[in-house]
Amino acid sequence: MHWSKPLRLHLGVLVVASLLCTSTPIIWLAFRQGSDAAVSAGVQQMREMSLRLIEGYRNTLQGGTEAVALASTLPQLTSPPPQDIAAKQQFFLEVLRNVPNATSVYTGYPDGSYLQVINTQRQDVRRILAAPEGTAFAIRTIARSQGPDVISTFRFLDRQARPIAERDVDLASFDPRQRPWYQSVIQHGEEVSVGPYVAGTLQLPTLTIAAPMKDDDQVVVGINIHLMTVSRLLDAQEISPRARAYIIDDADDLIAHSDPAIMNRLLGIWSKSADDGAVAVDTTTDSYDTSLETVARLRRDPAFANGGVVRIDLDGERQILQIAPVGVSGLFKGSVAAIVVPLEDLVAEANRLLLHNLLIAAAFVIAGVAASVMLSRMVSRSLYRLADEARRIGDLDVGEKGVSHSWISEINTLASALAASRHAISQFALYVPREVVRRIVNPEGRAVVKAQRQDVTVLFTDIRDFTTISEQHSPEDVVDTLSAYFELLNTIAERHGGTVVQYLGDSIFVMWNAPVPDASHAENGCRCALAMKAAVDDLNEANRQNGRPALITRFGLHTGPAVVGSFGAISRQQYTAMGDTINVASRLEGLNKEFNTSILVSAAIHEAVGTRFAVRPLGLVQVKGRAEKVDLWELVGESRRTQE
Repeated sequence: MHWSKPLRLHLGVLVVASLLCTSTPIIWLAFRQGSDAAVSAGVQQMREMSLRLIEGYRNTLQGGTEAVALASTLPQLTSPPPQDIAAKQQFFLEVLRNVPNATSVYTGYPDGSYLQVINTQRQDVRRILAAPEGTAFAIRTIARSQGPDVISTFRFLDRQARPIAERDVDLASFDPRQRPWYQSVIQHGEEVSVGPYVAGTLQLPTLTIAAPMKDDDQVVVGINIHLMTVSRLLDAQEISPRARAYIIDDADDLIAHSDPAIMNRLLGIWSKSADDGAVAVDTTTDSYDTSLETVARLRRDPAFANGGVVRIDLDGERQILQIAPVGVSGLFKGSVAAIVVPLEDLVAEANRLLLHNLLIAAAFVIAGVAASVMLSRMVSRSLYRLADEARRIGDLDVGEKGVSHSWISEINTLASALAASRHAISQFALYVPREVVRRIVNPEGRAVVKAQRQDVTVLFTDIRDFTTISEQHSPEDVVDTLSAYFELLNTIAERHGGTVVQYLGDSIFVMWNAPVPDASHAENGCRCALAMKAAVDDLNEANRQNGRPALITRFGLHTGPAVVGSFGAISRQQYTAMGDTINVASRLEGLNKEFNTSILVSAAIHEAVGTRFAVRPLGLVQVKGRAEKVDLWELVGESRRTQE
């Protein structure tokens, strides 16, 4: 058995396979390239935003450095307060306005005098100082006079530097000469960076840039940037909600972190160390941030001497890590800023867009698949119609019908060809028995119609005095009368399973059991003959009323062996039957003239049908052209027992 499937399945599979083979590599390449592009774009975006963040921190340090460098050259700052106190305050206020991220700027003197201007914009600073409402700046002054009295006050100013309030401060709580920034400058004799350490006035962890005065190296000017400010400068939320940034110093200690929770831990540790009198705090452990150890290792790699970007696996996912040195003008040497961003956050938007595009591509593929299925169904439906027409043609259902139209020109051509075949076969069936035509057009038709010996029942009919009728009527009337006659008998023969083999002038040659097998061929032949006689009698009655001639018909019926099949030349053949059985049936039809009967049958018919039909014996009769006599019977009708 050969394997086969419907055309729509083949077409559907072919088109779908073509679509998938074409679209899958394109979609895959688009996805890969889109993913790579998204990662590259995300990394580039992270690098740019990180550099802006780091640059903001550097600018703050740079602003503080420049402010300290400028202050160290001003002669009015060399004298201790209260000398030139107004000029000193005015300069410090300008510094804080130009370096908004600085917490305070101050000057310490060798006699213990001290002048500090504090930016109180932050709420926690105002709370620590117990500053009144509306305070923008606080000024701390420690002035040692020549006498035993020392001036130690806090003055509070609004945004326009107008006084709001003033109060005295306990002198014993602060001595600038004991602070780390003063001692470091005195020790090194140059500009230094100090911290983190806990500031004396605000008691907050801070970074300091300090320098000696040009005219008196025992006078030190400095500027503070508190670690909370540094933490705010490191806010990486603009990069990603999960991004984090931090600063570590040359000892790998964590200085500041963008995460408020981690920053609060650091502040708590620094505050506790200040209470305990500790000088240094260890903040190098990964308990603060899981990337600390990685950053500490990378910063010592020569490839990252000037910073860089690397992908690492942390906390169970891929992360992008960027490190950059943040030293300014030789200060804070070894300090490094690190920014860590989950890769997924950087490419999330690009991946959403990529997924959106992939879904659109998938929708087009699905639409293409649906279109291919519809196309295959349309084609197969048209072909099924043509196949059904071909099957009906094979069954000789050759009634004329309109040619089905298709959008496919080849199918229209095939439909036209089938219509032409249907018309040709319908015409062919008018001249050859339908069953013979059916078997001829069958793929195995040649073998079916091959001549072979078999039992058949044969009926011959003839019209009495047809020659005289033809002489008395016009050819047109004869043709019309004969056509109605043949149509009537042909219909009755087909209804009783007989095959009209041939029209012989006014005679008909009908056969049973060939080409269609018929186990009751003798009985069907007898019923057909009786039905034909009854129908001809009715036709004659109608003809008499219409002025047409009566067609008195005689019938001869015999059964027996014959050779049935196609006979003739190679180029022209005819389906018929030959043998003694055919000759006897023809002779029986002619004997009706002698016995004045209508239907004569042979003894073979009588034996085949038994008592199912009423017959009248006529005895043995010599048949022309045959040595043996034939036992002759007249078929009268069906027996009453059979009718009942």
